[in-house]
Amino acid sequence: MKQQSAQVRWEHRTQRPLLGLAVAFAVAYAVPIVRPGASQDVVALCTAVEWAVWGAFAVDYAVRLALAEQRPVFLRTHWLDLCAVLLPLLQPLRLLRLVSTLLLVGQRARLASQIKLTTYVAGAVVGLLMFGSLAVLSVERDSPDGNIRTLGDAVWWSFTTMTTVGYGDHAPTTGLGRVLAVGLMLSGIALLGVVTANIAAWFIARFEKDDVEERRQTEAIETLTREVQALRAEVAALRATPVGERR
Repeated sequence: MKQQSAQVRWEHRTQRPLLGLAVAFAVAYAVPIVRPGASQDVVALCTAVEWAVWGAFAVDYAVRLALAEQRPVFLRTHWLDLCAVLLPLLQPLRLLRLVSTLLLVGQRARLASQIKLTTYVAGAVVGLLMFGSLAVLSVERDSPDGNIRTLGDAVWWSFTTMTTVGYGDHAPTTGLGRVLAVGLMLSGIALLGVVTANIAAWFIARFEKDDVEERRQTEAIETLTREVQALRAEVAALRATPVGERR
């Protein structure tokens, strides 16, 4: 069996810890938005957790780059990871940390071969719905003309936006909110396409399996029919042969 490279071994060892840190990031990001009246100590702690999680993913990228056998190839094939690591450094906004962490989590989740496509897509849908709701709520809640004031309004807006229904009862009014809406629309369309393709592939595989089984049964019946016909021919030949000539 071919021995795994140091980079692959590192990725396997750090898969679950990094996903656990991503959950901690989700909680730290949500608390100040869901509880706007939280104390400064709580907000500072949540901010520290966000930066710590992003730092862990940045260190992970640096280690993977150092362990890569061909670093230029790694940089070329993992450019999205690099952009996600550098993004929060351009301007220390919470939204940038959110976007970069989501990108890094998505890249690392795809490395796990045990994660099936359906599970990954379901997690992506839930993650986009949750973080999209929190992000738009944090942007639109204090807008004078905004109508997304509660978490329920934000979740409803995210759901209708991702499914491209768009009732229009809730809509972002700020520029950043509209940017979030565009991202959520594009992500929703892409994920719905993946879900539809996955369901279609399942049905096709199911029909092909049933077709193969039906052909196998048909071939078995035809073979049995030929054997029965041959046996009948032999019995008829024996009956037509005089008793004295039979061996």
